[in-house]
This record gives sequence, C-alpha cells and structure tokens, in this order.
Amino acid sequence: MIAVVPRQSRRKLGVLVILLLLLAVVGSVSYVGWRQSVSGPVVVNAPPRLVGHKATFPITIEARRGHVLGVEIAVVQGGRSTVVAKADGPLGRRAEIPVTIEAAAQKLREGEATLEVRAPDDFWRPLRLDPRAAATFPLTLDLTPPKVEVLSATQYVSNGGVALVAFRVDGATAIEVAVGPAVFPSFPMGPPERGARVALVPLPWDMPATAPAAVRARDDAGNVASRGIPFEMKPRRFPRDVINVTDAFLQAKVPELLPQHPPAAPLIDGFLVVNRDQRKQAEEEKRRIGAKTADKPLWEGAFVQPRNTKVFANFAETRTYLYQGREIDTQVHFGYDLASTKQAPAPAANKGVVVFTGPLTIYGNTVVVDHGLGLQTLYAHMSSIDVKVGDQVAKGQELGRTGTTGLAIGDHLHYETLVHGISVTPVEWWDAKWIRDRINLPLKTAGLGEIAGLEPSAAAPGDEGSGPTRRRRR
Repeated sequence: MIAVVPRQSRRKLGVLVILLLLLAVVGSVSYVGWRQSVSGPVVVNAPPRLVGHKATFPITIEARRGHVLGVEIAVVQGGRSTVVAKADGPLGRRAEIPVTIEAAAQKLREGEATLEVRAPDDFWRPLRLDPRAAATFPLTLDLTPPKVEVLSATQYVSNGGVALVAFRVDGATAIEVAVGPAVFPSFPMGPPERGARVALVPLPWDMPATAPAAVRARDDAGNVASRGIPFEMKPRRFPRDVINVTDAFLQAKVPELLPQHPPAAPLIDGFLVVNRDQRKQAEEEKRRIGAKTADKPLWEGAFVQPRNTKVFANFAETRTYLYQGREIDTQVHFGYDLASTKQAPAPAANKGVVVFTGPLTIYGNTVVVDHGLGLQTLYAHMSSIDVKVGDQVAKGQELGRTGTTGLAIGDHLHYETLVHGISVTPVEWWDAKWIRDRINLPLKTAGLGEIAGLEPSAAAPGDEGSGPTRRRRR
C-alpha cells in the first residue's frame, strides 16, 4: 500500500528545504566574508617618531587570528625601500622584533621617511593578499647633532678641588657635565637669549689626573655632541695618620651610634659597623642632600672660617685605625676639624638656605647649608641646632653650637665644603683670591658677570701638607 502525502504537507516540506538551503548559503557566505574581513597582524607599540644616526628599538606585532608567519620592517625614503629588520616564522601569536636603524650604513639621508611593517599570518582567507602590511609610521631622520661651545673654564685645578665651566648648547634636550664616570648638572646663567649655562664640577680627592672631562649634549633623536673641558690638572697629595681606638672610646660611642649592637658582642665589631657602614650611608645621604640646590649663586664673597678655631684634622686625610696594636680599618676623613672652646658658636660660612638638619650617622647632629649651583657647607658633631630646613641664613649667623655627637670625643666642629654632595677642600673657598681667579674670571670671560663681595681676605689656614700640625686627637 502506497502512502499519499497531502499536497499541503508537500508544500511545507519544500519551503523547509528551501529555507535550509538558503540558510546554508547565507551562513557559508557570511562565514567566508567574516574570515576575509579579519585584519592582519597589528603593531602593538609605536616606534619613535624621530631617530638620529643610530637608533635601536623593538617593534611588537600581534596576530588577530592565527599566528604571525614572519616580519619584514623597512624604511621607505624617496621611493627606495631599505629593510632594517626581518624575522622568519612562524613566530607565534605575538612577536617582538628588534629594529636597528643606522643611517650611514643603510644609506639613509636626513629628512622625512616612512617605517613600514609587513607581517603575514596563517589565518585562512578566501583571497590571500601577501604580504599584509601591519602598519606604516611617519619617520624623521635627524642627523644633525647638537652644538656645544665651551665659553670658558677654570684653567688650573687639583684633585680635591673645584672647577667652573661655562658653555652654550643649542638643539639639545639633555645636557650633562662629566668627569670620569661621574656626571653633574648645570644651570642657566646670564641673559636667556645667550643660552649660557654654568656648572661647578667637583674633582674627587682620588681622581686620576688623566680622567676625561667633557660637556655632553643629546637631542631627541639620540644624536650626541661632546666637547672637552680645557683645564690643567695639578695633582695634590694628602696626609695620612694613625688613629688608636681605645676601649674608653668604644664604650662611649658604640652604644650611642649602634644601640642595636648586642651587649655581649665585642664593641670593636660594633665600631667597624659604624666606621664602615654608617660612614657609607652618610656619603650616600650627602649626595641626596646635594641635589637640593638653588639654580643660582646665593653666596657672596669668600667663605669664612669660624673665628678663633684651630685646624686639627685635614681634608682627605687617610686614617689607619689600630686596636690593641693591630690594624682594623682604613677610612678617609673629609673636611676640616675645627676646635676652639666647648659648645662654641658654629657660624654659617656664607649666605644660603638650610637644606638639612638632624642626625647624620657618624656626623652626629648636622646642618647643611645650600649656597646655590650645587655648592653646600656641612657642620657636624653639634650639641645643639638653632635653625630649621628652609631658613635663609646670613654669613656668620649662628647655626648652633659645637659638641661631641657622632663619632667624636673632643668637642669640635667638623666642617665640610660639598659640591653636588662630593666633599672638596674648604681652603679654596676660604680664599677670596682663589674665588676671583678660579670662579669669577671664567664667569667674566664668558660674559656672565661675577660673584659679588670678594673683598681681600685674611690668609686661610694651610692646605693639606702645609697647614697647622694637628695635635688634638679624636
């Protein structure tokens, strides 16, 4: 018996088939269209807009679907394409490609260009367009370095001293004055249209005479220009001394400076922690304090030594420490130790602004006064402090009273001259003639005026090797 499908049912079945076929066609077309619409890999990070003679930077590429098959990066300039980076794949979903542009080697010229990144992927599309450009970026090649002109500099310098350099820089965004591995800031001075800058450059006590010194400038494209500082180094020698560490000294100072030292542990071990680690901490803190400086000179004339004081420890004196007849340590003493009477007034050596007060490890109670351009003076071992951070002080104004705080036994003032946190000999700054010849003369030569108030001064205490013989012992 043959079943007969009603006509109405046959119609419904036909419509259903047609709908299913239409749905399959539309779905297939949509799916193919979607696959074709998926864009190729994209560049995640933008390259620099400006490059100089040589630039190195990464380009990161990420596939929207599938994996990156390879990368080719080229600089297009004047219709010429120069490949600057290439990597074969597959490279995974995400790839970082180092790019190096070397203008001379790749025969690129100064001016506008385009950086083109090409990166195909393995995602199937009905129409394959290879290579698919991930991105293009405008690029400018700047091959002109900044201009650096040294206007003047201190002619004769010595290790443990200071040099001044005046210079002019055009077309730079980063400027530094370097002596050996150390770099120092500079400050604008004079009429803005001149573009002149000055830097006080500390010359550490142990700096080799052959250490290079230069003004360096860098622009946004990475171009660097450098000019040597034309000073002549006259090496300076510094004294040595032997310090006998006594049990009485240890009993007085280790508990004060290292209260966490175990009572049962030898005091000499605590002393070595203080003499080494706390001394190092103080040097690091002095560098940090040195960054808090005015961008112009605050001082006037020569700096002054406290009246009626005697030098009994010199700058950059290498000290060998003995305990019970054996050598236990060697350290360098910075600054001068100045003694007069107990709890004597400690006057400011020149005009300035107080930038630090408080305990400073081996220095005890300490005041630091900023005189501008990185020049500062430090007053240590004080029994009392009468100023606070931010106070403007006059030359000779009392900062506090001398004492025995820190690593000191006899009452005295430890006095240092610092430039950018590096200790230099105070003798130069106590000498009006030295300031006229080594600071004012280069400033005048550069057409930048001079530091005021340089009246003739009394003779300063003797420098290293020629100063008063020290007899009082810490």
